[in-house]
Amino acid sequence: MVTSLIKTATESDIEPIVSSLVLAFSTDPAVRWMYPSPQEYLKNYPQLVRVFGGKALEHKTIYYIDGYAGTAVWFPPQSNLDTDAIGAFLQETISPGRREEVFAMLEQIVSYHPQEPYWYLAILGVEANQQHKGYGSALMRHKLQECDRTNTIAYLESSNPNNIPFYERHGFKVIGEIQTGESPTIFPMLRHPSQVISFK
Repeated sequence: MVTSLIKTATESDIEPIVSSLVLAFSTDPAVRWMYPSPQEYLKNYPQLVRVFGGKALEHKTIYYIDGYAGTAVWFPPQSNLDTDAIGAFLQETISPGRREEVFAMLEQIVSYHPQEPYWYLAILGVEANQQHKGYGSALMRHKLQECDRTNTIAYLESSNPNNIPFYERHGFKVIGEIQTGESPTIFPMLRHPSQVISFK
C-alpha cells in the first residue's frame, strides 16, 4: 500500500528531498518564470525550497515517499511561513526586471489565504519518471484524512493549470486567478472538510 511508504522528514532527509523537488519542478510555469535559465534555476531553486520549507521542517510536516520519489510540504493551522527570509531570498535572486512583478504576485497570493485556521499545502512534487504510480494521491490523502477528522479546511496554490484536475479530484476548488504583468496564472484552491471525494 502506497500510504505505508510515507515518511516524515527530518534534517537528514532534506538534501534528497530538495534534489527530488528540483527535478519535479523543472518545468513548472511559475518557478521557471522566476528563474528562466537553467543556470538560474539550478542555482537558486534548491535554496528557495530550503528557505520556503524551513518552518515546516520544524513542525514535522514535510512528508515524502520512501525513496524520495515525491514530497509534500504542509504548514499546520496558525503556523507561518518565514516571509522575511523568503522575501530577502527572492530580492537577492530574482532578476531586477522581473522583481516587481514577482512581489506583486506574492501580494495577491497572500490575499487569498483563508482567515480561519487551515492546512496549507505549500509544495507537492513527484518526479516525472515516478508519476502515475499513486504517490501524489497518497501524499494528499495522508493529510486530507486528518483535515476531515479535525474538520479543518485545506488550501493551496496551483502553479500549473495541468494539475488542477488532480486537485479537484481531492476536493479542492479554484477560488480565483492570480496574474501580474507577464507572469503565468496561479490558481488558489480551497477544500472544505468531509467531502465525498475520489483519491484515484
